[in-house]
Amino acid sequence: MKKWLVLLLSVLLVTGCSSKKETENATGKKQPLKKVSVVLDWTPNTNHTGLYVAKEKGFFKKEGLDVDIIMPGETGADQLVASGKAQFGVGYQEAITQARIQGVPLVSIAAVIQHNTSGFASPVGKKIQSPKDFEGKTYGGWGSPVEKSVITSLMKKENADANKVKIVNMGDTDFFTAVKRDIDFAWIYYGWTGVEAELRNEKINMVYLTDYSDKLDYYTPVLETNEKMIKENPETVKAFLKAAAEGYEFAIKNPDQAADILIKAAPDLDPKLVKKSQEWLSPKYQDDAKEWGIQKQEIWENYAQWMYENKLLDKKLDAKKAFTNKFLPKQ
Repeated sequence: MKKWLVLLLSVLLVTGCSSKKETENATGKKQPLKKVSVVLDWTPNTNHTGLYVAKEKGFFKKEGLDVDIIMPGETGADQLVASGKAQFGVGYQEAITQARIQGVPLVSIAAVIQHNTSGFASPVGKKIQSPKDFEGKTYGGWGSPVEKSVITSLMKKENADANKVKIVNMGDTDFFTAVKRDIDFAWIYYGWTGVEAELRNEKINMVYLTDYSDKLDYYTPVLETNEKMIKENPETVKAFLKAAAEGYEFAIKNPDQAADILIKAAPDLDPKLVKKSQEWLSPKYQDDAKEWGIQKQEIWENYAQWMYENKLLDKKLDAKKAFTNKFLPKQ
């Protein structure tokens, strides 16, 4: 479920026009719901549960919104949100950082998960227990420069040689197929692929990024919008986040019920995987933060500095413009 892979699904673009559906305002008078769309980064999974809960339980409607949750097309969520063809999206701190350096006006408005739960996974038989063990192995990724930089930075900490790692593009091949075919390790989210490994009784080793560098504890994923939306429709952004926060808070307190809502919305998903993944992930949405969704400037600065030091950025990021907490309901 990694971010900027090209997806094969088509997308129905929905612009921010009024809907024929209605809700009552504070005076009891019916008003049309405002139609907006939120583009996922990948096929539906437990990173997105709060959005589906907010839709199913009427939290969006209560805030005057008719929200379409749609799949990204070949252009991806970031491009659709940046261009205004979608009002909101599921993005990632690393991608938003790179986008802003290039002048793309994306803004992160909430952290879906407080800490980075991703890492490098491998079957136990590959005997990869630390970055040093990457030497002589084949890594399967999606072709982003950040992959090699992360692998190199982790290996440097153990005086290992990153040049001894072969990097190949996995394409759309899933982790379990790829490690049986032509790779030794890959970058995964434990909350989905790791949990799936548990269900399949396939034992894996994990090398978590956060075990080796605090600077790699960045926000992944996040909810995003664009600067124009913030400037021209701040009340819509506020309403969207209020409902989304309520959805994720419900999922934190009721993982089993929340999983059922996601299964209903995406019936092609494996119900056992959704249930177990939701149980694992729900406590991590808010984790040690005061409230769900809060982001820290130091997290944005630390990761951007790491990217700059690793020559992934041409200039330093103005972190204050890359994210905001002001639309979260309890700020």
